[in-house]
Amino acid sequence: MNIDLFLTRRFYLAMTVIILLIAAGFGLPPLYTVGRLLLLLFLCAVLADALLLWHKKAITAERVVGDRFSNGDPNDVIIRLESSYPFAIRTETIDEIPFVFQKRDVLFCADLPKQGSKAIRYQLTPTARGVYGFGHIRVFVATRLGLLQRRYTQGHPKNVKVYPSYQMLRQYELLAHSRNITEIGIKRVRRIGHNTEFEQIKDYVVGDDYRTINWRATARRHTLMVNEYQEERSQPVYSVVDKGRMMQQSFQGMTLLDYAINASLVLSFVAINKEDRAGLVTFSDQFGTFVPASRQSGQMQTLQEALYAEQTTFRETDFSALIAGLARHLSRRSLLILYTSFTSMAALRRQLPFLRQLSVRHRLLVVFFEDEEQRDYIHSPARNAEEYCQHAVAAKYAYEQHLAVTTLRQYGILALLTTPRQLSVDVINRYLEIRH
Repeated sequence: MNIDLFLTRRFYLAMTVIILLIAAGFGLPPLYTVGRLLLLLFLCAVLADALLLWHKKAITAERVVGDRFSNGDPNDVIIRLESSYPFAIRTETIDEIPFVFQKRDVLFCADLPKQGSKAIRYQLTPTARGVYGFGHIRVFVATRLGLLQRRYTQGHPKNVKVYPSYQMLRQYELLAHSRNITEIGIKRVRRIGHNTEFEQIKDYVVGDDYRTINWRATARRHTLMVNEYQEERSQPVYSVVDKGRMMQQSFQGMTLLDYAINASLVLSFVAINKEDRAGLVTFSDQFGTFVPASRQSGQMQTLQEALYAEQTTFRETDFSALIAGLARHLSRRSLLILYTSFTSMAALRRQLPFLRQLSVRHRLLVVFFEDEEQRDYIHSPARNAEEYCQHAVAAKYAYEQHLAVTTLRQYGILALLTTPRQLSVDVINRYLEIRH
């Protein structure tokens, strides 16, 4: 059974005063008379308050929220209140937000004029993909007397899907159209040289560029032969996401896996707009999702749906499974952007033979994460011997991460060490440098 009547703090304060007066009246009889009169007035006020609140159902509330949220970004939620009471009211609104946010303070107080309305706007920032369930909207209404509250249960439960961050896609798209992409840290790269690639050798005809003459073929055929070039075809660009247990490490509430997924989505968007073909590969202890590279109109939606469903397996990463899977699916040399985590040189050495094998068949960029909190801790002052030791250990791990970058480059493997916060921008900049 639902109880819609609630007593307010003002009700209890008034009752306390009346009770004290009546109790004091046993020693001072005039106070007893005053207490009884106040009690009568109080009961009349409570009755009037109840009649005003319950004479009709006069509050409606509606939650306006999208069908999906952007992971790691603030998402708007709007509650619209409408009153048909013929007098001003005070409201307290509680929205039953998804329990995953662990927030108990989603309470909004608002005064509504007679037959008035009000929009309440707030934001939620999810840090994990999945389905988030909203409940009902609870509106507590009080008159100016403020002795009673009537509770209205409004709205309907709704599930919202949290997808990889698509708000940055919109931001990049708007800035790209306005030619202000440098505002988010994307560098402009000037391409030098011809945007062509070799296609075939053909007989010379009048008008062909003398600089394209193929002298070796001319000597064999005893007639002038020239190289023919065509506009460079788009290259396949694959975001390769490690779903192993090390990617479950979190920063500011989001896992490294979610940062990598968000960056993959943004990079794919940029690659397609640069007329490259974007694809996706995921793996952990075995080969996972494979989305063939494409630049068709529906490719971004396909990638978004695929990334939405990805979850870590909490198992040790197996790079040999990645190599075997790519050998089955990729026959053409491609650009692979590999998102993984190396915390030490020992971790890199275990995987280095597999990375070298990948770099022979494909153009490989290894992206791994620098611990921003650890970096800040290293630069903080040490106050005692224990903290000096902790600083030394942290500095050792930081040094090994930078040494890992140097080691990969020595073997001809591109490497990028970046913080989760700067991941998307740094990956896009490195992709543009590689492409040009």
